[in-house]
Amino acid sequence: MNDHAGKSPHHLTINVTRHDDPVSEVTEADAFASVRRYPNIVVRGPLFGLAEQRRGDRPRWRLLGELDTGFPQMARDELNSHLWFKAKDHTEDRAERRSLLEAVARLETEPVNEVTAAGVRYRIVRADEFARIGDGRLEPPRATDPDDDSWALDAPEPSRTKGFVVDHAAAVGLTEGIDRVGLLHLSYTADRFPDDVRADSQRALTTHPGVVLLPTTFRVVERKELSWSMVTGQYATPQGARRALVHHLTKPVPQLPDLPDMPELPAWMKVDEKEAALHARAAEKFTARRRPNELVVRGRRYDVVRVERVMRIGPDGPEKPRPSDVDDYGPSQIHPPMDEHGNINYGT
Repeated sequence: MNDHAGKSPHHLTINVTRHDDPVSEVTEADAFASVRRYPNIVVRGPLFGLAEQRRGDRPRWRLLGELDTGFPQMARDELNSHLWFKAKDHTEDRAERRSLLEAVARLETEPVNEVTAAGVRYRIVRADEFARIGDGRLEPPRATDPDDDSWALDAPEPSRTKGFVVDHAAAVGLTEGIDRVGLLHLSYTADRFPDDVRADSQRALTTHPGVVLLPTTFRVVERKELSWSMVTGQYATPQGARRALVHHLTKPVPQLPDLPDMPELPAWMKVDEKEAALHARAAEKFTARRRPNELVVRGRRYDVVRVERVMRIGPDGPEKPRPSDVDDYGPSQIHPPMDEHGNINYGT
């Protein structure tokens, strides 16, 4: 910090504030206890999403979605659709629609990570997903994490990520401030990461020296002998992940009825009735408990785990995808052409 005269730059400022209310005190105590019990970190890899910066918002950015895709191009496609539907449904101004469609045209042909449309900056942003670990176990949900008790599989899933304001200098509690300081030098060092990935990760410590913790999410993982594999996507609450596990156990891919000339389904698509009944009983016992975080079915162990995401911040805001972040496919046209009047050409 001595290199910066006067006030520290926004992307280097960590503003720790003490909150004296009882809820904050309990949350802080719970966080300290969890960090002591799960002192180490396991990095899974990057996630990508969208952020926007409107006039007057500098240096803050706002997330537009869940930041849960594994490839930059998936986020670019998400931005493509966001801008196309904004041009279709949310403006009657021809100049604004033209600006939005020009950005769409770029996203259809170029793997760009930032565009400006109608005065708004849009950026593809990345974050690293990690979990805390202690004594060979990933951290489960904390008692103070937001949660609910509904087992309705169609219960609406809240979002704490969409709309999140990325503000490096915003006031945070003591535990989060300590966590962020501890994450400042987090980089990929394990041999399982390719050389270019490790090099980009090390370079990011200089180009994007600040860090922001995004809202915590929850997943179900299957614990293997020496590793874990993901069973569900990310959810805003532990109960959302628990419901997803119940769905995973009780809603397998159905066997389609036999039709003339229809080839036989592969074995992995067929439902074993005995296996289905066993899973149904396990799910019933699981849902009879209040906020369970473990389930063992025929020797397979499922855990509900707490997942965190850290975003690196530089002088110009959140980090974009790195050169070593790979895609399985490139940009393409997703929606039919539209003109500045809002007329859509669906073709013939």
